[in-house]
Amino acid sequence: MLPLSRLAPLWLALTLAPPLGAAGPDDALRAADPASPAPAVSLPLPSPQRVDAPESPADLERARAVWREANRSVADFPRGHIDLLRWEAAQPQAAATPATGAAAPAPLGLADALRASLRQRPDLFTHAGMNALAQARVRVAYADHVREVQHAWIDAIATRERVRLRAAVLDAARSGSELGRRMVRAGNWPQARLLQEQLIESAAWQAEADAALARQAALQRLAGLMGIWRADEVRALGERLGAALPAMPERLRPADGLAADGIEAAVLRADPVLALEAAPARRVFDSLPAGRWAAWEAARDGAIGAMPEPTDGRATPPHIDDLSLLREHRLLEADEHRARLLAMASERRAMARNAWAQLQARHAGALHAERVVASLKDAQQQETLLRYNGMFDSTWQLLASARERLDALDAAVMARRSYWRAQASWQALLAGGGFAMDDTASAATPAGGNDAGGH
Repeated sequence: MLPLSRLAPLWLALTLAPPLGAAGPDDALRAADPASPAPAVSLPLPSPQRVDAPESPADLERARAVWREANRSVADFPRGHIDLLRWEAAQPQAAATPATGAAAPAPLGLADALRASLRQRPDLFTHAGMNALAQARVRVAYADHVREVQHAWIDAIATRERVRLRAAVLDAARSGSELGRRMVRAGNWPQARLLQEQLIESAAWQAEADAALARQAALQRLAGLMGIWRADEVRALGERLGAALPAMPERLRPADGLAADGIEAAVLRADPVLALEAAPARRVFDSLPAGRWAAWEAARDGAIGAMPEPTDGRATPPHIDDLSLLREHRLLEADEHRARLLAMASERRAMARNAWAQLQARHAGALHAERVVASLKDAQQQETLLRYNGMFDSTWQLLASARERLDALDAAVMARRSYWRAQASWQALLAGGGFAMDDTASAATPAGGNDAGGH
């Protein structure tokens, strides 16, 4: 098996924090005690959406006064509505932001999360006196556990970043709704146009709420693996996560010193259980008398050929009548070893091909999301901004372009997350663990429409 340090390039990009403290038996008893104090925990959801609509003025003179006041306030700012909203939003925020000199907590490294998790898994330790098969099973379980911790750590960071991006999308959508209210109040918009902006805001609100819930679930998953059960410690764990996942590698390689045409051999060599199965199988095969295996194969294949068609409604298994063959237990033992060894080897080879294919697809997809889609959306927003400044595009087209760009960044974050999850699964397979295709979605939550109103 390759050294774990050579199979974990993700670890090398991290700053390791001091080891987390271990919990003793008393702490486990407190965690299991319903009488242990637990503070109420509320999910940090975005503030409720306003769905009110301004009333239309009752008479013509009042309508003119409202219109003049709305346009006067907007004219005080060189870029109109958006500058006004940003200025208003910044006033209470600037007053409420306290000055603090508290140092940020040290980032939680993946190696620290793994060390803490191993304190909760005494079954993953090998020990003196353990036979070879038991040690092999622990090695497989350990590789699977490392992958699980990696996935939890990756998800906790990616979902934190996603909440930030969804909050920015909601902020842009709320700007559009507030501007729509002012347009309706000034008499420049119908109520139907405001409702359209409010529906966009509603979708953005739900997307941020879903992202907050996903972040909570990911954080709790990581905390559970690390043995952290107190709510305040879980929150502190969330603050120790990095702001973003490590950057993508430019080129994809299976592992140090491993070529793409050697991945199946590497995966087979890494499986300790397969090696233990192959040795006794070879001894049984070598001990068969000459010609007897051919006779057994002929009897077996003849029984399969004599089976009734499965479409006639009868479930009749194949039957062998030759008692002389059946009395040779080595033949049955050899066939069982052959079938078991072939199934294990075929499964591992299929895992190698699927895991490597998944890693290639996730790597290409993440690079495409970051360098193509996000870049195009960024260029599109810059072009929209130029057109907005030239009075060719409306405020709502500019807001829609900003939302689309944030959606593209969100999709890029999720694509990077999918790559690092695939990398963790690939590393676990090279270390002797199992593998299953990761069906985690990488697409970002769709945002609202791109309709635009007047300038």
